[in-house]
Amino acid sequence: MTPSHSRFIQVRGLRYHLREWGGGADAARTLVMLHGWMDVSASFQFVVDALDRDWRVVAPDWRGFGLSDRAAGDCYWYPDYLADLELILDDVVGSEPAWLVGHSMGGNVALMYAGARPQRVGAVVNLEGFGLRPTHPEQAPGRYAQWIDQLKQGGALRDYASQDEVAARLRKNNPRLSGERAAFLAQNWSQPDGQGRYRVAGDPAHRIVNPTLYRIDEVLACWRSVECPVLWVRAAQTDVLRHVGADPDAALREVEARKASLRNVESAVVEDAGHMLHHDQPAEVARLIDDFARRCAGVSKP
Repeated sequence: MTPSHSRFIQVRGLRYHLREWGGGADAARTLVMLHGWMDVSASFQFVVDALDRDWRVVAPDWRGFGLSDRAAGDCYWYPDYLADLELILDDVVGSEPAWLVGHSMGGNVALMYAGARPQRVGAVVNLEGFGLRPTHPEQAPGRYAQWIDQLKQGGALRDYASQDEVAARLRKNNPRLSGERAAFLAQNWSQPDGQGRYRVAGDPAHRIVNPTLYRIDEVLACWRSVECPVLWVRAAQTDVLRHVGADPDAALREVEARKASLRNVESAVVEDAGHMLHHDQPAEVARLIDDFARRCAGVSKP
């Protein structure tokens, strides 16, 4: 297993955790990996193990996840991830265009940021970051009411008797996950609560619904402003399409239409993998990243 080390930086008043692999004399390029919702930076360990060795890889724990500070408020706001990413890149790559790999929520953040700051991004690998269902203004009153109700109740996450129980839960959620990988993830996905049990390494406030509606037109406007090459990766057995639409076939057509808004995009499908494709087929995901980087070498500076 490729060893990693941790360091912490200040980002907008929060102590942010960065996990880093490589970075020695042989590291010619930097890759910034962005994890998804209710996940942590260590989730990319298996992909890093399979990557070419000339990468320096840096993965933050987003605010309120892993070892990063929790926000001071009682809920989280999506645009904060874009602003946080800007300051992380200032530290990690300076003025150089960044290579971003994002999974799920991290993929959505990467693409929106690349549209808002096209000069800051050299390439994006989007792993299952396809967005959410379109909304309409008539949903606003109900959404605000739901948000207020959840604020009054507070967010909640279940706890576990042991890290073995955490690993068993991870394998129940993803039957493709091996026992060894589940045990590793459990060590990073959970934390002792000081009372003999283990809690998820995330702020329960992440469970509170966002009061603002998901505006797909604004998202696609950002995607149309992306100038760098994009590798769009979908798992063959993904279940994330349910977040785009109720009918799987219609949801897949919607996802493909969204992808078409990107100027310079190529696609790949990872077989025998679900939404957590970086756990299910890490070697294939690493191969796709490495091959994409080689193809883009003359297009965008890695």
